[in-house]
Amino acid sequence: MENEKDKETEELKEEVAGAEVEETAEEAGEEVDFTVEHDYVGEIIELIRSGLPDEELKEQLGNYHENDVAGAFELLEPEERQHLYAILGAEQFSEIFAYVENVEQYIEEMGVSTAAKVLENMDSDDAVDILDEIDDETEKKIVSLMDEESSQDIQLIRSYDEDEIGSRLTTNFILIKNDLTIKQAMSSLIDQAGENDNISTIYVEDEDERFYGAIALNDLIRARVQDKLEPLISTSYPYVTDHEKIADCLERIREYTEDSFPVLSEEGKVLGIITAQDIVEVVDEEFGEDYAKLAGLTAEEDLNEPIHASIKKRIPWLITLLFLGLIVSSAIGIFEDKVVALLPIIAVFQSMVFDMAGNTGTQSLAVTIRVLMDESVNAKAKAKLVFKEVRVGFCNGLILGMSAFVIVGLYILAFKRPETLTMPVWQYAFTISGCIAFSLFVAMIIASLVGTTIPMLLHKIGIDPAVASGPMITTVNDLIATMVYYGLALLLLINVFGMGVRLPV
Repeated sequence: MENEKDKETEELKEEVAGAEVEETAEEAGEEVDFTVEHDYVGEIIELIRSGLPDEELKEQLGNYHENDVAGAFELLEPEERQHLYAILGAEQFSEIFAYVENVEQYIEEMGVSTAAKVLENMDSDDAVDILDEIDDETEKKIVSLMDEESSQDIQLIRSYDEDEIGSRLTTNFILIKNDLTIKQAMSSLIDQAGENDNISTIYVEDEDERFYGAIALNDLIRARVQDKLEPLISTSYPYVTDHEKIADCLERIREYTEDSFPVLSEEGKVLGIITAQDIVEVVDEEFGEDYAKLAGLTAEEDLNEPIHASIKKRIPWLITLLFLGLIVSSAIGIFEDKVVALLPIIAVFQSMVFDMAGNTGTQSLAVTIRVLMDESVNAKAKAKLVFKEVRVGFCNGLILGMSAFVIVGLYILAFKRPETLTMPVWQYAFTISGCIAFSLFVAMIIASLVGTTIPMLLHKIGIDPAVASGPMITTVNDLIATMVYYGLALLLLINVFGMGVRLPV
């Protein structure tokens, strides 16, 4: 009796695992050159236009990745696509549709009834992404034609705010009870695998429909029929809750190497999962938004975005930076009579000092924002980061300051030698370069401190630290560098060394 159960279970496992069929280059009669990048999109277009029978064409297209087929679709004529909609059917085309651009065009070509069937076969999160790209009227028609389960999944995802993890979940997952036998677990897996293909991790719930743990598919396949299910369940499996902010749980998700994470309700029920692909997209969008803010934009821009929308995103920061720039210019104006008029050569090297201070501050800003994404970072760790960044600024400032001392001094000797001097020309050149080098050194230390502390202060008062954008940090550091640069020039070169001659008006 036990042997019969073993045999039945092994048959079930074979059905799940599938049979791998390998066709070598020799069997195909072709030699594959793996050093050459293949134009799969071109091959697909040729295949579609080759006149193959419909069934054979459908089978051949199944050998290509859906992304490549989607790329080929964009290059086909509308009549050719219409023909393919009928050949492929809703189930196969749903896998391709997740990769296409300009979805409205394709929905118009295939009609809302066909579109509804296609979206029914897609993962719920992908279907929501498609619906977000079309007009409200068409969307309502499509949703009204979809089956009840698909409509409910879409409504569930759309019930969350865009910044909540629930807005990214998919209902494409396997869920079994914790009191099943190995054979029953395999049967339940096979029953659900027909509708859900995310089977590498199987989620488990208890008798109260609360999340209990997870099982790796390979562990279940290797299990013997006489084994118990309980030892296979990882009851401490990581999870996220549906209303958690994406930014708050992103770092926690990235610490694990799991293919997916269960998304739980407040009651502990498994509502769906977030897959590794979803995580990659979330990370890309989060960093894209931060990059946009660092660039002084209010939001990330799209390639096909209208000009007025791009202007709307950029103009607020540009206006702010314009006024900050006026403050910097006013600060320089304070030293116009006291330094620039007496020692014009100082103005030649101001951009070098300003740029290095701005770059140093932006580097510290980027590091700080990255650290602040981890909400578990405590005050001690933040203080350590400030101290580290100041030390980095000190060392970099020292290296660049010494380099500037030599290079600027030689440059003045070669190209900026005054006609009349009351001191040796080498002393003149290297006194000025020494002041510039010291200004650069001090400005880079302060810039590191500013680039680290500003985002920390904003984070402390509940403002997104990414709004302390690169342009803002650069402008603030320009102001500081102005005061340091011209202040030291006035103090050291004019007052201490008595350099500079007032130019005739």
